Amino acid sequence: MRDANHGDAAAITRLLADLGYPAADAFIDRRILQQMSHDDACLLVAEGDGGDVLGFISLHFILQLALAGDFCRISYLCVDSAARGLGIGALLERAAEDRARVRGCDRMELHCDTRREGAHRFYARLGYEDAPKYFRRSLN
Repeated sequence: MRDANHGDAAAITRLLADLGYPAADAFIDRRILQQMSHDDACLLVAEGDGGDVLGFISLHFILQLALAGDFCRISYLCVDSAARGLGIGALLERAAEDRARVRGCDRMELHCDTRREGAHRFYARLGYEDAPKYFRRSLN
């Protein structure tokens, strides 16, 4: 497990395409640089034995006004389809939790689209609870 770097752009783009985001290559370089330089963000990758990126997790640390601890939001977690079932997703999540604890977070949260049923089972196995209300509105 390591922090992502600019050289991971092609692998992250490929993994994002697996998640259903095929156009990320147009801006991924800029986004990775932004995330790497943001104090309240973290981008980690998991490598295989040959150094290939097998998965990544994108995190955002968010201050809470009404509670003492902050929270860590997983914005993206993706493992290469050929490497699923090997524990890489759990390792990425555990590394994220370690980073969140160091940052003083008292909880983890994420949004996972209803169509990603396999991901729902994965998160439930890790102890995440369903919090069904999530509202969004496009600004475009």
